[in-house]
Amino acid sequence: QVQLVESGGGLVQPGGSLRLSCVASGISFSIYDMGWYRQAPGKQRELVATITSTRSTNYADSVKGRFTISRDNAKNTVYLQMNMLKLDDTAVYYCNAAGTSWLKGRNYWGQGTQVTVSS
Repeated sequence: QVQLVESGGGLVQPGGSLRLSCVASGISFSIYDMGWYRQAPGKQRELVATITSTRSTNYADSVKGRFTISRDNAKNTVYLQMNMLKLDDTAVYYCNAAGTSWLKGRNYWGQGTQVTVSS
C-alpha cells in the first residue's frame, strides 16, 4: 500500500536541468525523512541529497551547489532540482522515505527514474 513514485527523468544535455518528483502515498509523509539516491552502471548506490522531517538538508559533495532538494508536505512530494548537469550525473535516481521517532526502522524505496546526461 506504500508507494513512492518518481517522475521527471529523461535525456538532457550537459549543462541542462531536470526536476525530479517523488509522490508518496500510504505513509504519514510529514514525519518521514526523505532522500534521493542514485546508482550508475557498475557503481554502488550513493546518497545524493536528503531532507529531514524538520527540513534540514544534506548533499553529496559532488552535487553541492547544483542540486536542490525540497519537499511539499501538502502534496506528499519531494523534489530534486538538478541544474548544471554533468555526464557523471547519469544514473537511475531513487526516492527514499525513512520514518522518524516511533517509526524508526521503516524504510521505503521508489522504483527509480532514469536520468541520462549526454551530448
